[in-house]
Amino acid sequence: MLETIWFVLWGVLWTGYFVLDGFDLGLGLLMPFLAKNDTERRLVFNAQGPFWDGNEVWLIAAGGVTFAAFPKTYAVMFSSLYTPLLLLLFALIFRGISLEMRSKDPATWWRNTWDACMTGGSFAAALLLGVAFANIFKGLPLDKDGILQGNLLTLLNPYGLLGGALFVLLFSVHGSLWLTIKVGGELRERGAAMAARLWPVLLAVAVAFLGMTAVVTDLYANIGRWPVLTVFPLLAVAGLAGTRFFLARRAWWKAWGSSAATIAGAAAFGISGLYPRLLPSSIDPSATLTAFNSASSALTLSIMLGVALLIMPIVVAYQSWVYRRFSFEISAEDLEKGNAY
Repeated sequence: MLETIWFVLWGVLWTGYFVLDGFDLGLGLLMPFLAKNDTERRLVFNAQGPFWDGNEVWLIAAGGVTFAAFPKTYAVMFSSLYTPLLLLLFALIFRGISLEMRSKDPATWWRNTWDACMTGGSFAAALLLGVAFANIFKGLPLDKDGILQGNLLTLLNPYGLLGGALFVLLFSVHGSLWLTIKVGGELRERGAAMAARLWPVLLAVAVAFLGMTAVVTDLYANIGRWPVLTVFPLLAVAGLAGTRFFLARRAWWKAWGSSAATIAGAAAFGISGLYPRLLPSSIDPSATLTAFNSASSALTLSIMLGVALLIMPIVVAYQSWVYRRFSFEISAEDLEKGNAY
């Protein structure tokens, strides 16, 4: 029972991270296509400035839960997937540094360098996350010793790359819609136009990914066992339709909320389809790591659950306050304030 509870919490943390940091990554990777001058680029930075570090708490928490609740999974994941995880780490580091360093010097070369770090880091992080999770859904070539039989190129298979493209598009639409909430004028219109242009591409890639998922994975099997799980793909479909519907009506918050529902539904569908597996092996079923064969002791899990039930409401309350406090639209005049990025 405790193992299942922690599997659910693990899934909730990953889903929360994709929904919250997804728009940050989308803003960063689309910045060259949305912002036409230095002022507009600063607006893009400030649209995510108060939120990005809090959003990444969910990623840290997801990694911490993996380490503490499922240590064997953590060990195999961070040894077998060392290269892609290291690349992801560097992408997130350079993206984070760019937010703090860009406005420290007015020199054009300085700001262009950090703009490139923002865009490159955001794109690489979104792509790597998609590739990684698609490969986990498909099953990794892990032997009985937990060693990956392959390299980084092994992960760049058609299904993995399609998962990467899906994440990039999901986050791009999500980020474009966040921009329509946070800024006005021409930059808002560009954000709305970008989301509208990307939506049909996202739809096509999502359909292709779901179709390929049925062929190369068994994620749909759990829906047959527990029909209630159907709510997750239905949420993703409804969210995708709602995104286009509300975007056409210029209901920016509702469009962004629908995009969040799309990401949440898609992530929850994938993670619930894995249960109870955490790292499936595609070459040796006995090497598959699950919530049961890689979990910590019952005592550890029970103590951690008590701590989580105490801490998580505080985290959620704090982030809710941050989003309410900084929900206002920003303008060029706000950039003159000393605390602006």
